[in-house]
Amino acid sequence: MASVHESLYFNPMLTNGVVHANVFGVRDWVTPHKMALLVLLSELGRAGAQLGLLERRRLNRLLLPLLQGPDMALSRLRKAIEECCPHLAGSVHIRLKLMAEGELKDMEQFFDDLSDSFSGTDPEVHKTSVVGLFLRHMILAYNKLSFSQVYKLYTALQQYFQKDEKKDGADENEMELTNPEELDGKMEKEELDGPLREEEIACSGPLSQKQAEYFLSQQASLLKNDETKALAPASLQKELNNLLKFNPDFAEAHYLSYLNSLRVQDVFSSTHSLLHYFDRLILTGAESKSNGDEGYGRSLRYAALNLAALHCRFGHYQQAELALQEAIRIAQESNDHVCLQHCLSWLYILEQKIFDSCVLLEHSVNKSLHFGLPYLASLGIQSLVQQRAFAGKAANKLMDALKDSDLLHWKHSLSELIDISIAQKTAIWRLYGRSTMALQQAQTLLSMNSLEAVNVGVQQNNTESFAVVLCHLAELHAEQGYFAAASEILKHLKERFPPNSQHAQLWMLFDQKIQFERAMNDGRYHVADSLVAGITALNSIEGVYRKAIVLKAQNQMSEAHKLLQKLLIHCQKIKNTEMVIRVLLSIAELYWRSSCHTIALPVLLQALALAREYSLQYLASETLLNLAFSQLILGIPEQALNILHMAIEPVLAHGAVLDKGCAMFLVAKCQVASAASYTPQKKIEALESAILNLNEAKTYFAKVDCKEQLRDVLYFQARLFHTLGKTQERNKCAMLFRQLHQELPAHGVPLINAFK
Repeated sequence: MASVHESLYFNPMLTNGVVHANVFGVRDWVTPHKMALLVLLSELGRAGAQLGLLERRRLNRLLLPLLQGPDMALSRLRKAIEECCPHLAGSVHIRLKLMAEGELKDMEQFFDDLSDSFSGTDPEVHKTSVVGLFLRHMILAYNKLSFSQVYKLYTALQQYFQKDEKKDGADENEMELTNPEELDGKMEKEELDGPLREEEIACSGPLSQKQAEYFLSQQASLLKNDETKALAPASLQKELNNLLKFNPDFAEAHYLSYLNSLRVQDVFSSTHSLLHYFDRLILTGAESKSNGDEGYGRSLRYAALNLAALHCRFGHYQQAELALQEAIRIAQESNDHVCLQHCLSWLYILEQKIFDSCVLLEHSVNKSLHFGLPYLASLGIQSLVQQRAFAGKAANKLMDALKDSDLLHWKHSLSELIDISIAQKTAIWRLYGRSTMALQQAQTLLSMNSLEAVNVGVQQNNTESFAVVLCHLAELHAEQGYFAAASEILKHLKERFPPNSQHAQLWMLFDQKIQFERAMNDGRYHVADSLVAGITALNSIEGVYRKAIVLKAQNQMSEAHKLLQKLLIHCQKIKNTEMVIRVLLSIAELYWRSSCHTIALPVLLQALALAREYSLQYLASETLLNLAFSQLILGIPEQALNILHMAIEPVLAHGAVLDKGCAMFLVAKCQVASAASYTPQKKIEALESAILNLNEAKTYFAKVDCKEQLRDVLYFQARLFHTLGKTQERNKCAMLFRQLHQELPAHGVPLINAFK
């Protein structure tokens, strides 16, 4: 189950994906690209009523990203205008050509004419509008230029235009060799409204203030909502370093560098950037301006809090505790209740690493509600539910608690927490073994639309919650034998969360586990053994457990038993009850294979007691199936059948296909063993019923390509058909058994001594 505290990181830079950047002293200046935009605005004003409503609407949508974004090549700018209004694109090109091929006085006259846009009783542009502010900034920047700077600007404009002319000439030569339809198709795929590409960001000089703010806000929003559309970590860091080279005191660039370092789990760079962010925030006085005299202390305590969160994320709990104590001390001195509540939430996380205690968390939830902090209160409720789920509380009580937190989410439009809540429900139902309910919750989340407004073309829900739900969905499909569907889901996960993203480890683990199960079902133990290393790197407990399973399948009983005993002690120490039960079941199976049937019974009873105590219904049903198998081995098949009738329903309703097959196979074995004391007629009916159950088991095993179990079922069926005198059916089963037996290695273990 994923942690619900990832969102507790205080982010002073992001509010709904928008960066609140400080003015950092880099003024706007006139560039050839901005002159092209000025020409576009001038021609747009001249066109007036000649433009249709649809064309004007398209141009208005295009203007904002052009005004805010970095400079781009003239060819791409023309292409963008042509898609909105081809006639206007031609006018802009002609006007720029006349200016670039004319004289310097033509550019002077152009800037003089721009002021006329504001004159008259009904001006073309309002001074306070977005376009009006841009025009005024450019006119002011141009008027401040010296003569030599004006001449350099004119020369740059000529080079800007000539570069476009040369590119057009090269494109014309290429068009003679290219199918026009293919060229049109490529142009249609150009995403002008999408996020900036790496080649568009690179520039020879620093970005202006507005461009830097737009760049940072866009990249921060993409890191939050759709990391795949953001620049690659190396490219983004390169641009941030370029930006900081011209202004080292730009605090928000340091914070984005911190977020970027977290993407690649770089603890040194992330710590360095975080400290620089708060240092620059204090040095520039930005916090004091926005928060009065108290701003300096606020920066210090939130710096300590963020540092504690960073250390906790990387597992440095002692350093995190020291930083958190510092944040608490400063917050108490300043009487900052909001910061103290954040500190209390992180204190619970750190204490949770040492011992389980709900006292801090309950206190945090009550205080958060008292101070009107619904986000923190909801996170506290989510954590309480998670803790009580592991403690074995009833599912109905947990769902009632989550319902109360959902009311907070919808009331305050907390979209991210709505997603976390549904993902939490999915994980809880999976923990309790209710796969149908887990599937329903997963589909609910995938069908939802985000409440947050994001840019066109940006995935709305590339969050940890969606990664968790999609991973569960892939595993559920794999358990039911739909491996193609599971592969498609994992493929989608790989595209949505690339390997360098922060949530990629989730799908990596599930992918390895699904491959491991398929290899084990197929009897390819060497392949399964090679996957253990990958699983261990992502989850050490799962890796050790899978290694023991491989050793058990390879009949290395003593090595498997030693490994399982060590794992059992470790899991009992960290209170991982689910894994404790699974380990106990594996140990019981080792005792069966070693013919120590009576020793297996206390182990199974211990596992059953734990499963019932912690409300793990599916594991309890699986334990009962193992108990039934033990009773079959000990010669009391009637009692085994009674237990099976009680335990088989949850397995058939919510279990994996392999477990369903094993359950039906066990039912058939018990029926055959019980039939020994029946009358001849009743015995024949019991054997025929067992054959039907074996057919059902065979269908389940074939669905997951479990060849070893298929071989055992075919052997059993052949014996039953021989007893009933059905020679043709016996020969068919015997032939199929022989084919599988030649394909698979024989381990010399009697058929009756293996439940799975």
